[in-house]
Amino acid sequence: MLYLVPTPLGNLKDITLRALEILQQADVILCEDTRTSSKLLQHYSIHKPVSPYHQHNEHKIVPHLVDQLIAGKTMALITDAGTPGISDPAFLLVRACVKGGVKVECLPGPTAFVPALVNSGLPVNRFVFEGFLPLKKGRQTLFKKLADEERTMVFYESPMRLVKTLDEMGGYFGADRNCSVSRELTKMFEENKRGTLHEVSEYFKTKTVKGEIVIVVQGKEA
Repeated sequence: MLYLVPTPLGNLKDITLRALEILQQADVILCEDTRTSSKLLQHYSIHKPVSPYHQHNEHKIVPHLVDQLIAGKTMALITDAGTPGISDPAFLLVRACVKGGVKVECLPGPTAFVPALVNSGLPVNRFVFEGFLPLKKGRQTLFKKLADEERTMVFYESPMRLVKTLDEMGGYFGADRNCSVSRELTKMFEENKRGTLHEVSEYFKTKTVKGEIVIVVQGKEA
């Protein structure tokens, strides 16, 4: 059995009782970064074998993991923060488990784009999650395509590229398009900045930006 276990975005209290129970019972805990995950596991006195599972080794180890699961092991997959598979490793292993007849269960829990979307003040009845934008190839093509998207759009971005991305969005979507930028969600210095793409870009040009970033952009008016 493979469990996908969401972990807190920042505040360690944001984990479910069931998630803790699964982690305590698992034979092995697969971690995106064992150093990051050790803080959570130590905090809740969870002492189970851990093994790295990330984008640099998943292609190589997936067959071995599936063999172990078929043999009867119970594994829990966690990432550094949030729900496995949402802009984090999980897809390849889940696909292989489904193909191999291994039962997979995903627990409900933290995902960064949900609180960012809900508190943005933008329409939430229909939205599209784009995750991280391409760095080079396909970036302009995607922006051109999304310029006509009428649903609210949600993106992940790194602090170092935030201002550049906001400026690019202003160029393709219009600098007066409303948006919201959320960073450090659930942490001590959580910040949610709302305004037009131009206003929010100018605001962050005056700041040193750190932490995980979620950008929410209003869709094109029909």
